Amino acid sequence: MGKRLKGKYPPVREVTDAGRIGMVKEIFATVTPKYDFLNHFLSLRRDVVWRHFTTRKMRFFETHRLLDVATGTADLAIDAASTHPSVQVTGVDFAQEMMDLGRGKIGKRNLFERVRLLRGDALSLPFIDGCFDVAAIAFGIRNIPDRIRAIREMTRVVVPGGQVMVLEMTFPENWILRGIYGIYLKRLLPSIAKHFSRNPAAYHYLADSIMNFPSPDAFARLMEEAGLVRVAKHALTFGVTYLHIGLKPSVR
Repeated sequence: MGKRLKGKYPPVREVTDAGRIGMVKEIFATVTPKYDFLNHFLSLRRDVVWRHFTTRKMRFFETHRLLDVATGTADLAIDAASTHPSVQVTGVDFAQEMMDLGRGKIGKRNLFERVRLLRGDALSLPFIDGCFDVAAIAFGIRNIPDRIRAIREMTRVVVPGGQVMVLEMTFPENWILRGIYGIYLKRLLPSIAKHFSRNPAAYHYLADSIMNFPSPDAFARLMEEAGLVRVAKHALTFGVTYLHIGLKPSVR
């Protein structure tokens, strides 16, 4: 691990699925202390706006429960609980260090009765079928190599007619924006991060994972392949981030 903290992780296209999962686990075990600060600082706090846009699109109609997959430090879970006062929220993540920080934030907001965090795997969610109205993942799907399996699991645990939501950063399709954003991701972001994080290599990985993420149209097709219908795409901040929303087919 120490060697990687000083260097770079291999490109995401050159590692196996198992290797990538190992990289992600190492990254989230080492970036925790400054994770929230850097997210807000490097996005000019747009990440806060993107999450709130997502929570305002959520619709609760049967179970009044939300599943936040790859919850991390629980920002989406907390925003959802604040936006929807009658909803119970469950967050799942494999990174205990991140969830420990999230629990502290939940406690400060007196939300322990409505938000719980569990350690778990996005590819094998520990819930029965149809127990949530909404399953969402924010800035986590690009870290999961088997994305279609993760989306199928999210689809399984929502009720018929329920929402599966994916909020993720992507590489803009406009060539001018691609040039500007590419410079930011490859040069400026890692340069800034090295002054705050003890694992600046993580931000080289971040840039690489964003630049290699599927286009919005391709990702919408993947969600449909996973069994979702009426998939909608919402471009945020000039298309550097997209919110995809699909519905689980209703029972006939």
